[in-house]
Amino acid sequence: MHIPSESRYTDTVGYNFCGKSGLQLPRLSLGLWHNFGDVDNQDEALKMLKYAFDKGITHFDLANNYGTPFGSAERNFGKMLHDNFASYRDEMIISSKAGHIMWPGPYGDGGSRKYLFASLEQSLKRMGLDYVDIFYSHRYDANTPLEETMGALSDMVKQGKALYVGISKYPEDKAREAYRILRENGTPCLIYQGRYSILTREIETEVLPAAAENGIGFIGFSSLAQGMLSDKYLNGIPENSRAALSHGFLRKSQITDELVERLKKLNAIALERGQTLAQMALAWCFHQQQVTSLIIGTSSVLQLQDNIDALKNLHFTNDDLWRIGEI
Repeated sequence: MHIPSESRYTDTVGYNFCGKSGLQLPRLSLGLWHNFGDVDNQDEALKMLKYAFDKGITHFDLANNYGTPFGSAERNFGKMLHDNFASYRDEMIISSKAGHIMWPGPYGDGGSRKYLFASLEQSLKRMGLDYVDIFYSHRYDANTPLEETMGALSDMVKQGKALYVGISKYPEDKAREAYRILRENGTPCLIYQGRYSILTREIETEVLPAAAENGIGFIGFSSLAQGMLSDKYLNGIPENSRAALSHGFLRKSQITDELVERLKKLNAIALERGQTLAQMALAWCFHQQQVTSLIIGTSSVLQLQDNIDALKNLHFTNDDLWRIGEI
């Protein structure tokens, strides 16, 4: 094992233990779903990686189909890793996933053992890695028995191609079954990844309690609702925002007048707290103690620093939470 001659460790963001495991994750993790593909600014992408790592963000979250075109985020990350971070691999948590469409035909989608193993091998090749720290089943596939999907994840750990495994976006009953199978296989589930924000709170009733009962960590994504929970859309749709781009999942039609009014009310509360709307939205997620980390997706170093500054004020009064909940 190569030991770096000089560690870049810093504790700006803080760390939480992931469920009942011994693994600690930074409270903020950098997601590479957007802004790291071939259509994006590679210089800015590298600056964000360096800045994040220097601030203690040690977890980088990817998937096989991240980036435009599919796979380009992993490939670009792999090159940046090789050129700039090679000696720091052991100070990083790198995750990938498979489960959504990646290539045409019956073997490029879903939860089959065939697809998951092929995808992991391709991801490792794109990133130039021998293993990933966390590998996820990216979604529940009703056409594949859970024993097959979870068996594939377990074998990845036993073969040394993944250190830990997790699941993402599974319904609560299937998540519980997945936890049981993985535990019986001797490769307990580390983490559940799910959508969580002020605007999307469904996981609070079943998913979070199930994870807590089973000692599973939770990492949230889209906590800024793809940028909607920021001051970006308070006065229309700016150029180069996600809603204005032709690629991606956020559409102009989602920025409705009703949503904008809600965002303005939330922004007023954020200003009272001395935070931007984005900072409050991130900080709010941590009022749930089960939240281990949040995945942030930023398009610039300035935006990344703004997100990190959210950690300066994580305290919410009961009145704050009530007012936000009402909105």
